Amino acid sequence: MKIDVLSLFPEMFTGVFNHSILKRAQDNGAVSYNVTNFRDYSLNKHKSVDDYPYGGGAGMVLTPQPVFDAVNDLSEGKKRPRVILMCPQGERFTQKKAEELAKEEHLIFICGHYEGYDERIRENLVTDEISIGDFVLTGGELGSMVVIDSVTRLLPGVLGNDTSAPMDSFSSGLLEHPHYTRPAEYKGMGVPDVLMSGNHEAIRKWRLKESLRRTLNRRSDLLNEKDLTKEEQKLLSEIKREKK
Repeated sequence: MKIDVLSLFPEMFTGVFNHSILKRAQDNGAVSYNVTNFRDYSLNKHKSVDDYPYGGGAGMVLTPQPVFDAVNDLSEGKKRPRVILMCPQGERFTQKKAEELAKEEHLIFICGHYEGYDERIRENLVTDEISIGDFVLTGGELGSMVVIDSVTRLLPGVLGNDTSAPMDSFSSGLLEHPHYTRPAEYKGMGVPDVLMSGNHEAIRKWRLKESLRRTLNRRSDLLNEKDLTKEEQKLLSEIKREKK
């Protein structure tokens, strides 16, 4: 996968792309990152990329020319890349969206600043508008880092264990089950016996039940959206009886 980022502050990405999983993904050839300062595409003598909004109002608005020219320059190949605008007005980012984007060959992220974007960027250039939550940041950089991290870890071979990503919270429509590691006892706190039993079917069933329990307690709304299997329905009924 190829990931391009348009930002007025490209240095913000240096540490993020050069550590941990994101660095490993680039080192093994699963992804390549490129951060471009779209100010370099400005055609006016001051290299400005913003201007006052028509009709008045507070703040400055990103002008279309530098963004259009940068995206067009980076859009190589026959297949059009997904052009993602980081924006608080956009679609709420989810694991499902991450899985969708992970199937693409080329992503371009536009990170804005100031009051907003010229609407012609949204209407004629962008394929996706994404928000990471109902709050406002000073720019799109931090949001794009979150999305890129979430997408990159889903690429084949990046995590080293291909079963890791499908087991994540939200991938199955449920929150992930609890985890335990050594020692078996710590300060009087133990590990559930079933996890040390060696009975793989019992462990699978325990994990599914605890995943359902955690989802019910913390994000019951997810259960309304999920088409539960007969086994899940049975386990959920057990959990509710135990809760009473």
